[in-house]
Amino acid sequence: MDGRVVFVGAGPGAADLLTFRAAKAIAEADVVIWAASLVHEDVLQHASADAEIVDSARLPMEGVLPYYERAAAEGLTVARIHSGDPALWGALQEQLDRCHELGLATEIIPGVSSFSAVAAAAGRELTIPEVAQSVILTRLGGGKTPMPPGEEVREFARHGTTMALFLSAARSRQLQEELLEGGYPPGTPCVVAYQCTWPEELIVSCRLDELADTVRAHKLWKHTLVLVGPALEAGGTRSHLYHPGHFHGHRRAEPGARKVLRGG
Repeated sequence: MDGRVVFVGAGPGAADLLTFRAAKAIAEADVVIWAASLVHEDVLQHASADAEIVDSARLPMEGVLPYYERAAAEGLTVARIHSGDPALWGALQEQLDRCHELGLATEIIPGVSSFSAVAAAAGRELTIPEVAQSVILTRLGGGKTPMPPGEEVREFARHGTTMALFLSAARSRQLQEELLEGGYPPGTPCVVAYQCTWPEELIVSCRLDELADTVRAHKLWKHTLVLVGPALEAGGTRSHLYHPGHFHGHRRAEPGARKVLRGG
C-alpha cells in the first residue's frame, strides 16, 4: 500500500463544521497531525482510537517531514489538519512539494473559511446587489511574511468593496489607517470576530474609525478576522437572478416584470 497525505480543512473551529469528507479522512488516518494553536481540539473526536496524534504547534516543517517520510516508507495515511481552508495561508504548497518528492499521494479537502463563518455569525451577505459584488481576502503587510508589490491594504481599499482582513489584528492601528487612506469613509461598517465558532467566540461591530480602539479594548491579536465594507449594513436592493423579470434556461420571465427590470 502506498503512503499518502491528506490535507484536511478543519474549518473555523467548531468540529461540526467539518465536511463529511474531512471527518472521514481523519477517521481513516494512521497519523493525525494538527496544530493546537490553530485548530480546536474537538476535531480530534473524529480520529481513530489507534491513530497516532501529533501536535505540530511547536514543530517547523523539518519536524513534520519525518512523519511524511514514515508514511512513504511504511505505506501510512497521514491526515494533516489545517485551520480554515488549506488554500488560504496554509503553507500548503511547500508541503505538497515535499510530499511529491517523497513519492506520496496527496489529497486536499477544502474547509469552511473563517471569513464565511464570520459573515454567517454576523448575519450578513458580503455581496449585496449594487453595493458590493466582490470580496477581497488579504492581510496587512509588514508581518512575518512579506507582501508582494502592489498588494498593500491601502491599494485594495481603493475598490471600496467588501474586504476580509486576516492576520492583521495585532497592528490594528496601521490596518485602520491604511483602510482610511485607501478611501473607505470613516463610518464604513466593520465586523471584528475573535475565534469565530469556538466556545470563546466574540463578534463585535463598529465603525472603521473605531476599529483600532475596538480591537485594543477587547485585547485581540490572534485568531481575529476583520470584515469591512458597505455591504455589512446595506439592504433594500434586489438580485436580478430571482427577479420575476429575469429569465434563464429553467424559467420564463414575466413580460411586465421584464420591462421593469430593463428600466423600460
